[in-house]
Amino acid sequence: MAVGVYSLTALTLPVIPGVAGPHGRATAPAAAAPLRARIEQMDAMVRRFSDAAKAHGGGAVHHGLAGYLHRPVAGWLHTPAPEPVHHQLLAGAARLTLLLGTMTADDGHDALAQHYHLTATRMAADAEDTALFAIALRTMATHASDLGHHTRGVLHLSEHAADTARRSSRSVRAYTQAHLATAAAHHDRHTALTALGAAERLHEQADSLPGPFTAYPLAALHYQRAQTLGALGDRTGAVGAYTAALRLRTPAERHANALTRAALAESLLAQGHLDVALAHWSCFLDDCPHLHSARVGRSLEAMRQLLTPHKRYPSAALVLDRASLLR
Repeated sequence: MAVGVYSLTALTLPVIPGVAGPHGRATAPAAAAPLRARIEQMDAMVRRFSDAAKAHGGGAVHHGLAGYLHRPVAGWLHTPAPEPVHHQLLAGAARLTLLLGTMTADDGHDALAQHYHLTATRMAADAEDTALFAIALRTMATHASDLGHHTRGVLHLSEHAADTARRSSRSVRAYTQAHLATAAAHHDRHTALTALGAAERLHEQADSLPGPFTAYPLAALHYQRAQTLGALGDRTGAVGAYTAALRLRTPAERHANALTRAALAESLLAQGHLDVALAHWSCFLDDCPHLHSARVGRSLEAMRQLLTPHKRYPSAALVLDRASLLR
């Protein structure tokens, strides 16, 4: 699977059935206490692996998460359990698999990441968890957008995520509306701004517990706002939104900090602010050695290409020299 090819045509969508659960699963009841302890453990592992990826990049930790899913989580899904408990086990496994897909994409294995995302989407459907299903659809759309795919199919996937989330928490609805705004910005300005406004209102009204699948950080919303405005040609607005996102990032979010700084520097350079862009790229280079991330690597390569025409400028030459040491 690691040598496969990412495919837009593979983004086929399961539906949430009336009766869930994988075929052939044993249905005899088991003691609920050990099963619920496993659910709690999976939730804790989602937080641990998510925090590790934020600090070190998906490439540093995705193999560990894959091993945890392979054993013991896969075995737990075949443990006889009451249907409601089995649904919770499935949802926990889906969250872990979705996180694994995002980490794998960050490591540059896009076909394998797509496989994980689709698997997580099907598990969310089997678990009859509409909020998680919407999050999974949004994650697939985000992956496609990150790869530069801005087709109508990706827009429809983003619309489907937002529509599926309409009865979910305000955080989940804001999360799906924010990416709908970014996807729509490549097709229809009014739709993009309407979705962005909805995301901002929903976020203001949200009251959710902190966690990778329960909260939508304000910094992430500002980042999505910057991407939307940038796609609409509003470079000044994009710079302001990236700056707001960066201001809200914590030191522990090194991965997000690096990507935000790189995007901000690109936007600043496009406006002709070379020195300010160089200052942000210098900070970006400080983070790079700590991160195992293909996305960060792509931002590094973009920086090199954008600064090459300015290589005779001493400050730009210094940044390029530092970048040459990062291979």
